[in-house]
Amino acid sequence: MPKLSFQDIQRLPKTDLHVHLDGSLRLETILELAEQQKIKLPAGDVDRLRPLVQVGDDCKSLVEYLKAFDVTLSVMQTYESLVRTAFELAEDAAKENVRYMEVRYAPILHQQQGMTLHSIVQAVLEGLKQAKKKYNIQTGVIICGIRHISPEMSNKLADLTVAFKNKGVCGFDLAGAEENFPAKKFKEAFGRVLANNINCTLHAGEAFGPESIHQAIHLCGAHRIGHGVRLIEDGDLLNYVNDHRIPIECCPLSNVQTKAVKRIGDHPIRLFYDLGLRVTVNTDNRLMTNTSVSKEYLTIHEELGFSLDEIKEIIIMGFKSAFLPYAIKRAMLAEVVEELKAFKPKSLESKREQL
Repeated sequence: MPKLSFQDIQRLPKTDLHVHLDGSLRLETILELAEQQKIKLPAGDVDRLRPLVQVGDDCKSLVEYLKAFDVTLSVMQTYESLVRTAFELAEDAAKENVRYMEVRYAPILHQQQGMTLHSIVQAVLEGLKQAKKKYNIQTGVIICGIRHISPEMSNKLADLTVAFKNKGVCGFDLAGAEENFPAKKFKEAFGRVLANNINCTLHAGEAFGPESIHQAIHLCGAHRIGHGVRLIEDGDLLNYVNDHRIPIECCPLSNVQTKAVKRIGDHPIRLFYDLGLRVTVNTDNRLMTNTSVSKEYLTIHEELGFSLDEIKEIIIMGFKSAFLPYAIKRAMLAEVVEELKAFKPKSLESKREQL
């Protein structure tokens, strides 16, 4: 198996279907926004701020992982800050050849200074629109309900999703602390979204077992599953997910940090792929996990033995799993497939030149 370099993987066209806006800021941007908004951060320079928001492998749990968001959210309470952070996330993705990205966030978490839910969504769409104009990166927005905030609030966010259907919002999600906050309590919110023919995904099977995935699919109508690592514990449900081609949004490095898996070598993405499941590779939180889509692919290549051909197949699964209209998805896929056919690692190209 030819060894791929980080640069090889950067050159490949990619998707990122599971990335949180408030988990993907640049460190320098946090400091600049805090200064502009007169917000006191727990640290005043990049070196001291980094360990407070970049979670290492010594993180104890998902709950501990989520604490880092207090810092990022503190500087994301104005229209301008949301435009900027959305633009920069898309810019960072475009620079590593991510062609299509779905950005998710919970508008309710950006209301500390009185912004309306509609203006919060508009701000993020504006930032992504600017990035598309400059880099031609295609994007969609997924609005998140939050498990540990009341189901009534998720109903309101579901209605917001409906209001922005065909205006840049492509789906609805349920995020936040998974244990003790079962998906079945949010059935009404997902019912409202599904009744309006909108896609939905749920964080499930990350910090809680396969029962969480079962509820996401059978009670909330999930079209994709976020994380889903605990699916490995229920073979019958795994077969159902496989048979119905329900994509799994895998975030390998984040899963190690939140202790969803003990170490990268234990990550079930290898088994899922070998069994034929539709798996996708994503970042989850670029800042907290100190990652990129390219880094995630390099990790599964080096640690789990995914070959170039297998990586190409996962990339195609990513485009197939996008919350996009069929005609647009088909055209994008056709272009990507041709590009992947022609792709050769630099290492192989230089060997040929030497011959």
